[in-house]
Amino acid sequence: MNPLTRWFRLLKMMPPVLGASMPGLGPWLARRRWPRAEGTMHAEGLEGRVEVIRDHWGVPHIFASNEHDLFFAQGYVHAQDRLWQLEMGRRTGNGTLSAAVGPTGLPVDRLLRTLGLRRAAERSWAEQVDGDARAVLTAYAEGVNARLANEPLPIEFSVLGVTPEPWTPVDTLVRGNLLALLLGGNHRLELLRAQIVAEAGEEVAAALLPPHAPNTPLIVPPEARNVRGLAGLAGMEGLDGADRWLGDPNIVSGSNNWVVHGQRTASGKPLLCNDVHIGLGLPSTWYENGLHGGRFNAVGFSLPGVPLVIIGHNGRVAWGMSNLGPDTQDFYLEKVDDPRAPRRYEYQGAWHDLDVVREEIPVRGQRAPEVLEVRSTRHGPIMNEAMSRVLAKAEPMALRWALYDSRPLIQPLVQLNLATSWQDFRAALSRWESPGQNFVYADGEGHIAYQATGKIPIRAPGHQGLVPVPGWTGEYEWRGFIPFEELPASLDPPAGFVATANNKITSDDYPHLIAYNWFPGYRAERIHQLLAAGEKHTAEDMRRIQGETYSLPAAALRPYLAVVKPETEIETAALAMVQDWDLRFETDRVGASIFQAWYVHLLRRLLRHKLGPALAERYLASEYERHGSMHMPLVIGLMETPESDWFKGPGSGPGPGDEGQGQGKDQGQGQATRTRDEVVQESFHDAIRWLGEKYGKDPKGWRWGRVHTVTYMHSPLGRTGIGLLGRLFNSRTLPARGDNYTVDGASFLWSRPFEVVHGTAMRMIIDLGDLTKSVGIHTPGQCEHLYHPHRDDLMEMCQKVEYHPLLFTRQAVEAEAEHTLTLEPAPRPG
Repeated sequence: MNPLTRWFRLLKMMPPVLGASMPGLGPWLARRRWPRAEGTMHAEGLEGRVEVIRDHWGVPHIFASNEHDLFFAQGYVHAQDRLWQLEMGRRTGNGTLSAAVGPTGLPVDRLLRTLGLRRAAERSWAEQVDGDARAVLTAYAEGVNARLANEPLPIEFSVLGVTPEPWTPVDTLVRGNLLALLLGGNHRLELLRAQIVAEAGEEVAAALLPPHAPNTPLIVPPEARNVRGLAGLAGMEGLDGADRWLGDPNIVSGSNNWVVHGQRTASGKPLLCNDVHIGLGLPSTWYENGLHGGRFNAVGFSLPGVPLVIIGHNGRVAWGMSNLGPDTQDFYLEKVDDPRAPRRYEYQGAWHDLDVVREEIPVRGQRAPEVLEVRSTRHGPIMNEAMSRVLAKAEPMALRWALYDSRPLIQPLVQLNLATSWQDFRAALSRWESPGQNFVYADGEGHIAYQATGKIPIRAPGHQGLVPVPGWTGEYEWRGFIPFEELPASLDPPAGFVATANNKITSDDYPHLIAYNWFPGYRAERIHQLLAAGEKHTAEDMRRIQGETYSLPAAALRPYLAVVKPETEIETAALAMVQDWDLRFETDRVGASIFQAWYVHLLRRLLRHKLGPALAERYLASEYERHGSMHMPLVIGLMETPESDWFKGPGSGPGPGDEGQGQGKDQGQGQATRTRDEVVQESFHDAIRWLGEKYGKDPKGWRWGRVHTVTYMHSPLGRTGIGLLGRLFNSRTLPARGDNYTVDGASFLWSRPFEVVHGTAMRMIIDLGDLTKSVGIHTPGQCEHLYHPHRDDLMEMCQKVEYHPLLFTRQAVEAEAEHTLTLEPAPRPG
């Protein structure tokens, strides 16, 4: 029996624990496991006294007399508030989930063991980490382990019967590698593109996943035009399982950052802003910290499991980041000596031994471990079986990934936190290799800057990195990496600001290929419009931009609804509402819901014509729609060309979610072809029918915040599908603003509208004119513990685009103090 199911049956017999029949007892039992925030505690390994002052928002500000104790205490407070998150991240990255959750974790473990994030981290620790970075990692791990020795474990450990092992520096390095995996998913795009090529042809693949470069045809080598096993493949249990556990199914989108020069601000000093869009879960990906000790004096956002401040300021310089999205992954088709039991592979006419690593995966409930042999070529590990057992019969595909050639992030992080100038900061970024990021920078001297980072391959001529390529010929090899000095950068740009939003950041004459696929530039365009419109920007202006929900795609597409001829009173009312809509995805807007439902039905009709019903649904299904937001430019372009044959096929089929609802007149194959205006009209009929069936017949009830909602889900207990566990461990459901393309992002999956799975997870505004006016927020809260007051207290604030002060000085921290915990060295024996 699955351990989650077994424990659920046990918990059903104890309703007081769940707060079902005795609501006061559940919180009382949970409170016994809350982290201690007051008084004095002794910790083995500390060298001196440390004060941890927590403010009203649960943010710990650490004041230490030396650097060892500073990072020891950061490890301690991370583990106090997020120990279960640390454990889940470690088990995911190490490929040891099955030891805790049983066979359901095996697909994830096979994938992560094959990728070898742990093996890469062990090499880095042995060969590349030294000096300050080694000291910081060691002190941090000691702090995590001191918390293990001092305080009770969160309830999740009891539910699953898990005992955590001591934390090690390598565990932190694994966390960095896992971040690189989350933000570097081009392997998915290659497989999706290859599948569409195999089933629908190269022209359709190029249209649905267009390379963002002028006059760039999709080049598909003959050997990759029909990769055996990809055609008809409905899902990939390894990749899909990892996405469910990692909770980020929309990896090509996410995050805005910008910085404004003093020449365009009211204070005459820079304003730096960052809002990170990522998978939304409980607890938050982010954790706020103040670090004050030795050479370090910084405040901002950290990642549990990783020391230092990732995004923030140190009193002298401020920085933020967004995902650059460079293409650092390629699949290579390999020729092996024996497809059933390969030992050698061919390269340039010679045979070479495969590198074979034996992995043993403990599985809860099984006596013997699962044995996995990871076979690698010169390009990397062969991924077929780890991605899907069905792919075992396909051509072997090895993954080349720049991470394997990259240095760990810990050293540049140390340098970032200590930087006092652009020269210092850029020197630190020269060592930031994976994942590739867009950094924005500002300092107290008034300078602003931008720098792209990452170890990005230079490919051989003719190799686009868009589909799997032959690995045995040698003609598609990487030719090194783009030198850091040649990556895009800008200091004090003439425009007076720099902004990024995962969009294309290079001009067409840039000499290197960073990526062919970028997120559509609607967010970036809107941010640029708003920044360019002002000359005296304030922090309040920045807040309004971060909360912006105006939709450029909706502005481009709504005029085409003018052809709709309503057939019912409901359709007449709905059409008037969408035409009167102000194009903002605010929670009270009905027009937003009507427009979006129409777009989903329109999209399905277009896809079903070109891909066929089965592939269209697979494209929209959860394993593929992480890339689906790239279709918007295609649809806008098609609407401008009514003669396109995308409109000339028979109809669409089921509505959103493939629920069999909202089917229009144009069902099935073999019916008369359609014009663009007929497709628009029929999609509108489908949308109104679907909305009426799901949300009632009165369009006034179709508010965007009613149909578009967010629930912060706990991993794994909130994702089991067991209702009682979900109600206990997940957040309440909130109305959500924005959509997949607005500046304030709240993305849903196109096959499951409109449940938010990815969106704004934190916001920060740094005012270099007066750092005391700097603010931040993340969601849902600082602490993961059940019933804790800081578990979800930031959730509604974030939804309303509200902030709290980003406290920096000790005086400011003490003025907002809620609790103070003093950590002291453990008494020596005798």
